[in-house]
Amino acid sequence: MKKIIVFVAVILMSSCATIKFKEKWTTLKAPETFKARFETTQGNFDIEAKREWSPNGVDRLYQLIKNEYYQDVAIFRVVPNFVAQFGIHSDTLINNAWQNRGIKDEPVIAKNDKMTIAFARGGVNTRSNQIFINLKDNYRLDKLAYSGVTGFPVVAKVIEGEENVLKFYNGYGESLGRKQGEISQKGNAFLKKEYPKVDYVIKAYILKK
Repeated sequence: MKKIIVFVAVILMSSCATIKFKEKWTTLKAPETFKARFETTQGNFDIEAKREWSPNGVDRLYQLIKNEYYQDVAIFRVVPNFVAQFGIHSDTLINNAWQNRGIKDEPVIAKNDKMTIAFARGGVNTRSNQIFINLKDNYRLDKLAYSGVTGFPVVAKVIEGEENVLKFYNGYGESLGRKQGEISQKGNAFLKKEYPKVDYVIKAYILKK
């Protein structure tokens, strides 16, 4: 009887994992252009993505938004006059599933102007689930070379709600940028206890034309 209960529990856990992430989601191709809305604790902002800027990157952004990844996601790294970064999911299973499936690198086509959006990355083919919004013209990011890659390809731009993006709490500065491993392991419970002023993306979704 005990073995049967354990077996059923394993099946249920596997079922939940399947619902949280499906491999086929990573093959979804984005439209040539699309708009999306991000509802945050400081108000909404809308973006427009253009596939010509970074086909792989825009496809991944579309996959994440379409499959409701950006829900209750902390905007954990806000550096004044630099960037606002987010994308670590509070559910470790969901976070790791996407993070471990980085997309192929691409050249920088559009400049990292103020309010453009790009994927964070730490090496070759590591763009995955974290994105950042440029809070100023960050042109040095177009050609910044490290760990075998050059630059941060822009995938989208904020077209409405810039004033709300600029309200994101920035008092923690780079301190949380250095705690990404801890955030990934402990989730939002850790942030809400230790860093209660962090803002969040409540949800993001594709806007209908």
